[in-house]
Amino acid sequence: MADRDGIFAGDDPFQIARTWLAEAEKSEPNDPNAIALATVDADGLPDVRMVLLKEIDGGPDDGAFVFYTNYDSAKGQQIAQTGKASFVMHWKSLRRQIRVRGTVTKEQDDRADAYFRSRALQSRLGAWASKQSQPLEGRGTLVAAATRQAVLQGTNPARPPFWGGFRIAPVQIEFWADGAFRLHDRFRWTRDAKNRWFSTRLYP
Repeated sequence: MADRDGIFAGDDPFQIARTWLAEAEKSEPNDPNAIALATVDADGLPDVRMVLLKEIDGGPDDGAFVFYTNYDSAKGQQIAQTGKASFVMHWKSLRRQIRVRGTVTKEQDDRADAYFRSRALQSRLGAWASKQSQPLEGRGTLVAAATRQAVLQGTNPARPPFWGGFRIAPVQIEFWADGAFRLHDRFRWTRDAKNRWFSTRLYP
């Protein structure tokens, strides 16, 4: 599109997203990789929560947005039921946002193992200790469970079988930037009949 220039320029929406995230890392005070992840339950009721995006992987042919969680959590179970999710990433400092909708698959075991090993030891033990999304009697119960897992798992715990990554393969990516007098800029990327990405400017 002729007027898609400046911060919107480029033929690879995944690279544009990586560039925006890199800019946000310089200006956002906390968690520039935070996303509001939306799923739906068995009744079709939407559910949304904040998670951390850990990777924007690949390019136009095989790109995906990757995050990690407990597979038995509410979001894990909802994704297992539908195979779909969406998210929005919003940066107040840049006055920009990215919206993504797509299908979801589990991350490969070796890549999930590598990411798990990169986490702090206490976070790895916490993954073992937390029955995510289940009722909890009190914080003391959680702390005791983490202490117990420290004894059971040692100083180099393996990745729990119920914990790992999800890859969102987008069918749609939208880039939004604030404009004067609410005349914002929006570009939606989708695929054409030959599976190539193309962009369309949208009214704000």
